[in-house]
Amino acid sequence: QVQLVESGGGLVQPGGSLGLSCAASGNLDYIYAMGWYRQAPGKERELVAEITGGNAIKYADFVNGRFTIARGNAKHTVNLQMSRLNPEDTAVYYCNAYRAYYTDRPVREDYWGQGTRVTVSS
Repeated sequence: QVQLVESGGGLVQPGGSLGLSCAASGNLDYIYAMGWYRQAPGKERELVAEITGGNAIKYADFVNGRFTIARGNAKHTVNLQMSRLNPEDTAVYYCNAYRAYYTDRPVREDYWGQGTRVTVSS
């Protein structure tokens, strides 16, 4: 099992910055990538950014150069530095990790943190 714990959410002014952090523990064998998703009220959860063990990075289109995902200095941590935030960024942000391996076919197992709330108030 994998446990994910997020920190860093809070209230931010439009145009401001905020950093999120996620720490993973448990059985981390075959964890292919870690990243961040977010979910606003009444909307589906959506990818924000992810980084693989090989340091391949993917950002959602709405990031538009405003956010940076990176591995933390501590083992099994991932950070998301957000800047130029706007009210549309208001959501609960969830840390994600997924295990990828093969049995008779490719398997992906997702793990989720409890979420940390980001509010951008105008």
